Amino acid sequence: MNKTRNIAVCLVSGGLDSCVTAALAAQEFEPAFLHVNYGQLTEERELRAFREISDYYQVTRQLVADITYLRQIGGSALTDQSISVPEHSTGHPGVPVTYVPFRNTHIIAIAVSWAEVIGAVKIFIGATEVDSSGYPDCRKSYYEAYNRLIAEGTRPETDIEIVTPLIDMDKATVVRTGVELGAPLHFTWSCYREQDRACGTCESCLFRLKGFREAGVQDPIPYKNL
Repeated sequence: MNKTRNIAVCLVSGGLDSCVTAALAAQEFEPAFLHVNYGQLTEERELRAFREISDYYQVTRQLVADITYLRQIGGSALTDQSISVPEHSTGHPGVPVTYVPFRNTHIIAIAVSWAEVIGAVKIFIGATEVDSSGYPDCRKSYYEAYNRLIAEGTRPETDIEIVTPLIDMDKATVVRTGVELGAPLHFTWSCYREQDRACGTCESCLFRLKGFREAGVQDPIPYKNL
C-alpha cells in the first residue's frame, strides 16, 4: 500500500522554470498547482500553458488566482502597454523595466494562505539567480526572509517552507533537468510579448533560447523568424 505523500504547492506560471520545478516537486510530493493572473501581456497564453501542464501531471488540486490590480499599479513593461518590452539584450545595469514591483510577494502570499488551508508543507517556485533578469524578488536572500515571515505569520503548528530548487542553475542545466525528468517542455511559454509565436527577441526568449542551445536540445515551441 502506497503511503500518502505530503502536499506541496507549486507556483506554475507556465514557463520553462516553473514546469521543471513542478516536475521536481512531483517526484516527492503530491503537487497542488497555483497559477496567478496579474495583468501580464501574455496572460491568456500563460494560463493555457498552466492548464496543459496540469493535465499532463493529472493534478487535481488547482487554484487560479487573480491579482490584475498589478496592471492598475503599473510600473512594469509586463503590465503597462505604454512601457516597451526591451529587445535583443540580456545585459543591463540595475533592475530591468520588466520587473513587476513586488510581484512575487503578492503571489507567494496567496500560496502560503492556500498551503495553510490544504495542509501543504512546501511551496515550490522556479526562481533562479543564474541566467536571469536580476529581479530583486528572485534572490536567495529574499526567499530566506520570506521563510522567516511565514514562520512569524502563520499558526504555531503550521510548518511551510519555500523551496527554490533551480536557484543555482543556469538555463542549460534547467533544460537538461527537464529533459531528464520527462517534463512537458513543449507546453511551456516564456515570451514576454507574444501569445501565438514567441518573439525570440525579448529577454526571456533570449535566455530560453540560450539554455536550449547550450543544452544541445531543440526548443519545441514556435518562434517568429527562427
